[in-house]
Amino acid sequence: MTLIPDLNGKANVLVCGASRGIGLALCAALLARDDVGQVWAVSRNATRSDGLAGLLEEHAERVVLMDCDARDEPALAALASAVERTCNHLHLVISTLGILHQEGARAEKSLAQLDLAGLQASFATNAFAPILLLKHLLPLLRKGPATFAALSARVGSIGDNRLGGWYSYRASKAALNQLLHTASIELKRLNPAATVLALHPGTTDTALSRPFQGNVPAEKLFEPAFAAQRILEQIERLDPSHSGGFWAWDGQPIEW
Repeated sequence: MTLIPDLNGKANVLVCGASRGIGLALCAALLARDDVGQVWAVSRNATRSDGLAGLLEEHAERVVLMDCDARDEPALAALASAVERTCNHLHLVISTLGILHQEGARAEKSLAQLDLAGLQASFATNAFAPILLLKHLLPLLRKGPATFAALSARVGSIGDNRLGGWYSYRASKAALNQLLHTASIELKRLNPAATVLALHPGTTDTALSRPFQGNVPAEKLFEPAFAAQRILEQIERLDPSHSGGFWAWDGQPIEW
């Protein structure tokens, strides 16, 4: 099965949030594939990441490291221009951007813990950055088969919310889902071969989830490499007829 449905030839791929966790594991998994030609690995500190440096040493001709803070829209515009100078079409873009309790965001347990700064930090990274990434890369996604996939989270499902808490994280991921669904409608008009996906990777052993893993059964706590492989399996499986959907790592749809 090819990485992108109906793709003939090798894929050009960009991963944003590439320097650690699932993003780094995705870069490694992509570079291990014969059907991937070039990978642009993007993060705030891509050129200073030990993990990405190892991939660059092993795959020097196939990987490009690019520093970009995706919360900064001029930086996203510059990123798109830089990619466009060497590539006329991206077949796959994956955003792994997300924060829960870092950089001003908070995992609130109650209304009393909410504050404007925490809400803004959560929305800036979890919702605004991925959709602005899509906005600026759109010219590179209009020429044939293309998939834009962003990591969402099951806790962003309104219908599945029975425990409460994590106000800003839940709300920002719900906002991301709506933004992606809306974008999928526009892309269907611009490029019928385009697919936009919101993907839940499962609870993965990363810095984001580490303080909250105590109640997670061992069999439901995934290593980044496992999560990355399952994400790629969903990208392979889901075609334009599934665009705009919200899917779990195991292929099951998630209610909005």
